Amino acid sequence: MKKIVIIGGGISGLATAWLLRNKAQAAGKELNIALLEKEQRLGGKMWSIKADGYTCEWGPNGFLDSKPQTLDLCRAIGVESNLHRSNDNARKRFIFSGGTLHQLPDGGLAFLKSGLISWPGKLRLALEPTPFIAAPPVGVDESLAAFGRRRLGKEALDKLIAPMVSGIFAGDPETMSLISCFPRIAELEREYGGLIRAMIMLGKKKKRDQAAGKVVSSAAGPGGVLTSFREGIQYLSDAMAASLGGIVTPGVAVTAVEKAASAAYHVKCSDGNQLDCDQVIVASPAFAAADMLSGIDSGIARVLREIPYASMTVICFGYRLEQIEHSLDGFGYLIPKKEGRNTLGTLWDSSMFENRAPKGKALLRSMMGGACFPEYVKLSDDEVVARVRKDLNVTMGIDSAPEFVRVFRHPQAIPQYTVGHNARLQALEGLLKAHPGLILTGNSYRGIGLNDCVAAAERAADEALMLV
Repeated sequence: MKKIVIIGGGISGLATAWLLRNKAQAAGKELNIALLEKEQRLGGKMWSIKADGYTCEWGPNGFLDSKPQTLDLCRAIGVESNLHRSNDNARKRFIFSGGTLHQLPDGGLAFLKSGLISWPGKLRLALEPTPFIAAPPVGVDESLAAFGRRRLGKEALDKLIAPMVSGIFAGDPETMSLISCFPRIAELEREYGGLIRAMIMLGKKKKRDQAAGKVVSSAAGPGGVLTSFREGIQYLSDAMAASLGGIVTPGVAVTAVEKAASAAYHVKCSDGNQLDCDQVIVASPAFAAADMLSGIDSGIARVLREIPYASMTVICFGYRLEQIEHSLDGFGYLIPKKEGRNTLGTLWDSSMFENRAPKGKALLRSMMGGACFPEYVKLSDDEVVARVRKDLNVTMGIDSAPEFVRVFRHPQAIPQYTVGHNARLQALEGLLKAHPGLILTGNSYRGIGLNDCVAAAERAADEALMLV
């Protein structure tokens, strides 16, 4: 019987183990699967912390229901009935600019009326379809900032693209790669010659396909509704871990992966044990994978260490509703770097998911740090709370102290798909060919969201099964 060791018990490792076991059973193949996680708690950054009636998400607060893999996994595990979709408030998103929260416009007329972008900025955006704005040559890895300035103008970069990049990746648009972060946008520019032209053409195609009973994605890719569970997003990882049972061993760190004569690989563990196996699937962050694999291939370790990570501090504030005069009808807001605030933005968690706070109260979740402010993760709790309170006063007029506070620090929170990321992935693919049965998965490579992790887990499971 073939033995496969999976390293890492976050969503990527758990999903890989669950999918691999079930795919093997469906194919009539017997496998000995072992999953090792260095922490006693499984789920990685999926951690829903409950205190004083509040539910605070330590990491991600959900996933978009527009992609099939996560929903299919929920259905297969048997937790689909527990899914909790956000309400319509989540569709309203804001940008803080010029001392005001501006709702992001959802159409051409709303955009013209919006005060977020000045008239010169709107005129520059109107030039986006012009054929004189040429796409970079094929093979050029353009930064998001370079793309924004070239295609949309500096004001749109500062007020639209930069906040979006900080909100999704905690990243710096000057260093992040367009093709690696938003490959669909790069594809649309090349295919249609511009984003506005792509939206118009895809809108016409959507109407034709809908008339024929088909559905297509929007110009920027699939949308969807933010989805979690009433108990919090950790419910999903807990359900997978419970289903896997004895496959999972928590509290055991992997110190090294080595080639062996008696088996394909030796997996050395912190408890002194050594597992011999036919395949190893590493579902740990790139920097941790580099340490484990440095002995087996220094080239793989070097490339993995070239993938940087941004730090992040997450701050949860609980208020009585009467303490907040500003409307909480929305998803929350992001803050452009040029505004000079301390936080990247704040999500109105209890407006999206009403059970995240006790009745008559609200839960706000702010983000601080990211690639542009790496030093913020070292601030004391008192300093963090003071800076968040100052920003909430400026953005929402909240001048009273929260009744509930939680501060969560992530020194290495989110992998950064910087310029050159795609070349690094190609280098890894070439180096891994010398090590059949060694598979890398997780959010360090082709997508940082929960949906991306599940999709990557499915690819890893399929690859492993092909070698059995």
